[in-house]
Amino acid sequence: MIRDITLGQYYPADSVLHKLDPRTKFLGTMAFIISVFVFHTMPGYAVATLFLAGMIILSKVPVKFMFKGLKAIFLILMITVVFNIILTPGEILWKWGFLKVTKEGLSMAGRMAIRLTYLVIGSSIMTLTTTPNQLTDGLERLLRPLNHIRVPVHEIAMIMSIALRFIPILLEETDKIMKAQIARGADFESGNLIQKAKSMVPLLVPLFISAFRRANDLAMAMEARCYHGGDDRTQMKPLKYAGRDYVSFLILVVYVGIAIAFRVLGI
Repeated sequence: MIRDITLGQYYPADSVLHKLDPRTKFLGTMAFIISVFVFHTMPGYAVATLFLAGMIILSKVPVKFMFKGLKAIFLILMITVVFNIILTPGEILWKWGFLKVTKEGLSMAGRMAIRLTYLVIGSSIMTLTTTPNQLTDGLERLLRPLNHIRVPVHEIAMIMSIALRFIPILLEETDKIMKAQIARGADFESGNLIQKAKSMVPLLVPLFISAFRRANDLAMAMEARCYHGGDDRTQMKPLKYAGRDYVSFLILVVYVGIAIAFRVLGI
């Protein structure tokens, strides 16, 4: 399960998406997420599927590696689907006691499953093709206008960068602690849900201690290097849009236009 979490990981490859400006990828991801909620019919989801498949092919990230991240949200996905099926009112197709399955519930469950799956995959494409430093620089440039109303944009971007950097580190640390606990006789697989939750307690305590230790070491390192936030700081590699970024924006405009047209026409 720990190895199946791909959020925050970077997959190095020589692809068009890897070479795009991080601002382009961030805006493209936001546009795709919005489109997933704009589409509400099967033809619309077919368009979103084709767009997502194209992005996966362009990223040159193995499909198996990308879909591996869905295992981490499988339980949340199943709970969402079941709740939508039995709690959505409408035309009853099957009933047993207080449990009932409705036609509208099945439709809603299908849409929610597609949306949640596409949200995870779409976000994973951005993180897998963009380094944490690039994400930080792109987010800081996009939010730069907020500096005029005294929003600490640089600090927000730095927090996000540190959080993304810590995800794979903590996952690796968790895997090491689990192997050490298993070697000492711990069992994380057998038993019911409550027993599995209790078995995680010996894992969480050393993990929190390790996380706080790493955070303290990072804070001391930043202070030793006289870090004082984003005042008058420059970038070693300033972000610049290239021709491929403008082509990407044109494709995004066409895609969002199709999504809006489908919504208006009810397709």
